Amino acid sequence: MTLLPRDPSAHAALDAIGQLPDGEIDIAVAALQLARVDAPGADWQAARQHLSVLAREAVVLARGVPAGDLPTRARVLALLISARHGYAGDTEDYDNLSNANLIHVIARRRGLPVALGIIWLHAARAVGWAAHGVDFPGHFLLALEGDGGKIVLDVFAGGTPLDTGALRRLLRSVEGDQAELRPGLLAPMSSRAVLLRLQANIKRRRLDGGDVAGALACTEDMLRIAPNRAMLWREAGQLNQRLDRIGAALRCYEALLASLPLGETAARTQALIDALRARPH
Repeated sequence: MTLLPRDPSAHAALDAIGQLPDGEIDIAVAALQLARVDAPGADWQAARQHLSVLAREAVVLARGVPAGDLPTRARVLALLISARHGYAGDTEDYDNLSNANLIHVIARRRGLPVALGIIWLHAARAVGWAAHGVDFPGHFLLALEGDGGKIVLDVFAGGTPLDTGALRRLLRSVEGDQAELRPGLLAPMSSRAVLLRLQANIKRRRLDGGDVAGALACTEDMLRIAPNRAMLWREAGQLNQRLDRIGAALRCYEALLASLPLGETAARTQALIDALRARPH
């Protein structure tokens, strides 16, 4: 199989996103740029046009929705995304890498919860409705907010509203029968955090398949949009080490060290750098 070259213009777009304040990130456009890098042969322009269609139709459908009527807002979004355009969670081939690539998700109308969540966030924000991702354990959720209230939706299930009982059952399916809802579980995610969760799905699946180089490429793309995430520099260093790219690993660990305060973690990182430098080349 001939591999297509990675798109330098997409990389430049990701680098630019990495310099933006979180509130200025267009989450769907950013996800498309990540998808372009991951699938350079896919028709990202058609996907972008589809996003424009979704935004225009969302504005039309939202006319007349009473201010703060969150259940009606949820139904409008479900009508647009699930009923009219046929988006749904991929229950048959969940681990397919296409489910985390927004270009492929748009083409197939199937995806992971976080990929579908980006579609929902795009439509909601096009109308001016407050919406954010929820980093729920094991299952990305979406929340709509208004007039002091909040409604939590399972976009993988077509936008099903989740009450306290449903959230507890979902949590226990991941953490066990004794798990209880706790403060912070429904905290808003930043746009950057949603994008990183999307890419983490790709990275994990590549690692599970033994594709260390592919996982490293994904981590490098994550660093483009989140250059200040120390954890990503550590992971990039570890993956470079596994590939015996010692110079690249050193550069990653040095970037990690520069981001750390003085303390035990910084000392361990410096010791690792010293050990790598001492290795025969």
